[in-house]
Amino acid sequence: MDLHGNHIVGAEESADGREEFFGVDPATGRDLAPPFVEATQSEIDRAFVAADEAHRELKQVPSAKRADFLDAIAAGIEALGDELLERASLETALPLPRLASERGRTCAQLRMFAETVREGSWVEASIDHAQPDRKPIPKPDLRRMLIPIGPVVVFGASNFPLAFSVAGGDTASALAAGCPVVVKGHPNHPGTSEYVGEVIRATISECRMPSGTLSLIQGKSIETGVALVKHPSARAVGFTGSLAGGRALFDVATARPEPIPVYAEMGSTNPVFLLPSAFDGDGATSLAAGLHQSVTLGVGQFCTNPGLIIAMKGASTDSFLTKLGDLMSGTPAGTMLHSGIRFGYEDGLARMRHIDDVEEKVQGVPYSGLAEGDGRCQVHASLFSTDAETWLCNPVLADEVFGPTTLVIQCEDESQMQLVAENLPGQLTATIRGSVAELRAKRELLATIEDVAGRVILNGFPTGVEVCASMQHGGPYPATTDTRTTSVGNAAIQRFARPVCYQDMLTELLPDALKDENPLGILRIVDGRKTREGKVKT
Repeated sequence: MDLHGNHIVGAEESADGREEFFGVDPATGRDLAPPFVEATQSEIDRAFVAADEAHRELKQVPSAKRADFLDAIAAGIEALGDELLERASLETALPLPRLASERGRTCAQLRMFAETVREGSWVEASIDHAQPDRKPIPKPDLRRMLIPIGPVVVFGASNFPLAFSVAGGDTASALAAGCPVVVKGHPNHPGTSEYVGEVIRATISECRMPSGTLSLIQGKSIETGVALVKHPSARAVGFTGSLAGGRALFDVATARPEPIPVYAEMGSTNPVFLLPSAFDGDGATSLAAGLHQSVTLGVGQFCTNPGLIIAMKGASTDSFLTKLGDLMSGTPAGTMLHSGIRFGYEDGLARMRHIDDVEEKVQGVPYSGLAEGDGRCQVHASLFSTDAETWLCNPVLADEVFGPTTLVIQCEDESQMQLVAENLPGQLTATIRGSVAELRAKRELLATIEDVAGRVILNGFPTGVEVCASMQHGGPYPATTDTRTTSVGNAAIQRFARPVCYQDMLTELLPDALKDENPLGILRIVDGRKTREGKVKT
């Protein structure tokens, strides 16, 4: 497939703007052809006109056809083969095996949502039949279900150019809910975005879906993203990225004349609590190996990277620190996704270095070829240590440093470890490691962790997010803007739907999900009882 560098506005290509930008190879700093064009307001408006038209049509599309559409997108992405992966690797410096795995996850979640739509119970249909003879006031017939919220703006994420991008989880869940999507491609992998956007455009045509079901808008400027969120036709926003970026979009969305929800996944340090029993046996060695792998995986560019490790002061923690330091010092330099992330990482390291009583224990292997002002994005790993009192007195140490680094917090006693837990900001994950007996004795610590994290992990490591119905990938602010939702798993579909109640509605005007005979065979609540049974017409 030859890249054209244009926007995909409904079924058409468009390139009205004059301001050009390029994808950049972060390993070399060189521009990658072709040039892409910053979107104009006219193109954004046309994308939403198409999305509005698609929204009206999609409400009439049967769920089985919508599911087939999602399956077809997955097949189309797979059909691109290595061409897609090679472009993604050029734009992100991510290795081909990692990208192949990410492609598999992307296609798997599209198919997962297809099955969710086919099964149909996600609409949460509920029926309470009328009781006209009820005293003192008759009860009306009431029927409630979730319906598509309308056009959704999705921002591609830099660290997952496939799984959280044009056809990623936000797009897949919005399409599954029956919403048209206007995607803002990430400016650091515009070619990868175009490849996937063209697959979806072709699939829309092949499956005879409304042409405005998806548009791809490219752009590097902040103004382009703001214009998308401000557009009066936008009904919700999906975002994965930095706290600064997510909060800025949230503020724009809430300041609109008609505020809309922003489902933003942002910053998280994913604390790991090491109880004394975690070091029993060869615990220090195995913990050091596991945490080293978790901290440095993908050059630390995972939202579930463990950026804080909390342990008790003592010989066991000293031994663990030595072993972890040895592993970190031997970690080769790695290439980050783009220069913005590289500079953010270096700023975060500098911030910690300037705080008294925070010690940089070791640095990884430096990259020798990086010159001042060089566009290349190589960085080294780093390990820091401090005491709990210093951490508690410096709230900035609770901020995420996105990259291959972690801070070990050493506590004087159990009460101080509890105090650290109580002062954590919201997290995507929190991990606790220790023996069964010690874990049973730490119910207060566990309860505190539950209050700050969306996923609580026992004797594991936080990196790795399973795509399934039971996953919760979200947490209290600043991890996300809405702790009640998840961006991974079947429940992600509910972000892009809203409830509607039909009162005393004619049967022929009701959605199939709310008809007495239950033609879809879905699980519903009927007069207070969960059932798949339907009421036969008489």
